[in-house]
Parts: sequence; structure tokens; C-alpha cells
Amino acid sequence: MASDNTHRSYSIIPCFIFIELVIMAGTVLLAYYFECTDTFGIHIQGFFCNDADLMKPYPGAEESSFIPPLILYCVVAAAPTGIIFTGELSMYIMKSTRETLLAQEKTIVTGECCYLNPLIRRIVRFIGVFAFGLFATDIFVNAGQVVTGNLAPYFLSVCKPNYTGSECRFNHQFVSNGNICTGNQVVVERARRSFPSKEASLSVYSAVYVTMYITSTIKTKSSRLAKPVLCLGTLCAAFLTGLNRVSEYRNHCSDVVAGFILGSSVALFLGICVVNNFKGAHSAATKQKPEDYRGLPLMTFPRVETHLETLMYYSPRLACLDPDPSVVPKQTLPVVVSTI
Repeated sequence: MASDNTHRSYSIIPCFIFIELVIMAGTVLLAYYFECTDTFGIHIQGFFCNDADLMKPYPGAEESSFIPPLILYCVVAAAPTGIIFTGELSMYIMKSTRETLLAQEKTIVTGECCYLNPLIRRIVRFIGVFAFGLFATDIFVNAGQVVTGNLAPYFLSVCKPNYTGSECRFNHQFVSNGNICTGNQVVVERARRSFPSKEASLSVYSAVYVTMYITSTIKTKSSRLAKPVLCLGTLCAAFLTGLNRVSEYRNHCSDVVAGFILGSSVALFLGICVVNNFKGAHSAATKQKPEDYRGLPLMTFPRVETHLETLMYYSPRLACLDPDPSVVPKQTLPVVVSTI
């Protein structure tokens, strides 16, 4: 017989396998096509041959950056995963927080022998939503880069157009010919994908998501500064990542700002609307039953007794033969106010 902390469900496993995993696989596959194939062609954006904003020196390959993409992607994916896993495991082990966790989550019974522990459910839910948001952010960034084709600050340094040709003969002539570049085509294509900044978007998404998790779940009674330092340090790392992209002339300031807005928007949407601020499914307070006011009058009016009613009330005392003045009431008659 199931206890009060268990809930029987026969649809959670089929829904997870046939719906959520399929959506996750489709998201990963779409991100793969954006990253590793040329299925989606880049928009060829025109330029001016004397545009000073596009004449910055070439900073070199992405691997030579102060923050290499491989290390950045590993930290962006692994750090929140480790923090969420460690935080959930610690809260489940500690007795003081375990009761709160069990009150928010119920053990799901699927069939006659399968039980889904609240710890497993929360870990899979939070990390799974984080992974989905990470790939979704990457898709949004790649889609924006492909559609806009915004040029990087070092575009003219790698494009190497023929300044003596007819296209660049005049200083204020707009060039829309995509074949004017004589540089390395791979580097030129990379320089056409600047807006929004992928590194800024992924880093701030990871930072905002893990910050929301820390502030919503981890409770520290002995220290008031531990959580703020950890959260602000995470956000500062993401902010410095965007500044590094600007200082190395790999992105414009507008590219980094757009990446920050995109990544933080995805993280806020998933954290608030999907995982309910990292609270359990049963953490919502029970609604109190509203009182029934149908039997009460709409308005209450005071009723003032007249002097005649007061005299009728005191008439037996006035007929008394006892001359004692304490028995006879005073001539000033009080006004009694009562409510209906």
C-alpha cells in the first residue's frame, strides 16, 4: 500500500522516453547541423572598403584566444552540472534539508516494482533542462549569425579585398559582391558570423541558470556572504568572457550585448517557467477555501430607538410608588443604539 509520500503514475516513463528524449535528440541534431555542416548558408553582407570598424587586426585563430572555445564550452557545460549534482546530493544527505525536499517531491511508483526517488527526479529534471537550454541557446546564436551575416571587427584584415579594383576604387562605395575577398575562405566565413556572440551567450546562460539554482535551493544559515560571493563570481566570469571577446577584436560590443540578452533570457525562461524556480512539483501552498458570504446581509445599518420606545421601556419604573430618587431615572433619557 502506497504511503502519503508516494504517487502512482504509469505515464511518466513513456512520456520521458517518447516525448522528452525525442525533443532533446532533435535539438542536439539541429545544433549539430548548425555547427558542423554547411546546410544553412551564411548571408553575404556588404561592406565599405574603408570602414574603420572592420579594419581591426586579425587576432588569430580561436584556439589562440585567452579563453579558448574548447575550455570555455567544457566549463560552461560541466560547472553547472557539477554544482547541481553536488547540491542535490548534499541536500538529500543532510537531515535538516531532506525533510523539506521530501515534502516538495513525491516518490513516483511506476508499475509494481519501479520507484523513482525524489533525488533522481530532481537531478534529471534540473540537469536535463539545463542541457536542453544550452543546445537551444547555441541554436539561437547560430541562427542569428547565419541570418544576419554580421561582419567581425577584423573582417577586412582577413578578406583582403583588391583596393585598386573597381569595387574599392571609391572610398564611399558599398561593396555587395561576396567574391571580392582574396583571403582564406574558411577564415572569411568565420568572420561573417559575429552577431550575436556565441561565447558571451553561452557563458551568461550558464551563469544565470546556476545562479538561480544556488539562490533558490541552497540555504546557508551560518554565512550571509557565501551565496552572494559564489553567485556574483559566476556572473563576473561570464561578464569577463564577453569583455575578452571585445578586447581581442573578435566581436563588436553590440554582439556581446546581444549575446548577454539572449543567454540570460533563455536561462530566466527555463528557470522560472519550466522548473518553477527549482522548487518541487508539490511545493505550492494549498489554497484556503473561501468563506461563504451568501448568508450575510449586503449592508449593515444602525437602528436608533426613539424616545417613545425608551419611555415604554422605563414606564414600570415611573409608576413605582417608592420616592427613592435612585429608583426613578433621570429626566435626560439616553439614546440606545443597536444594530440589526
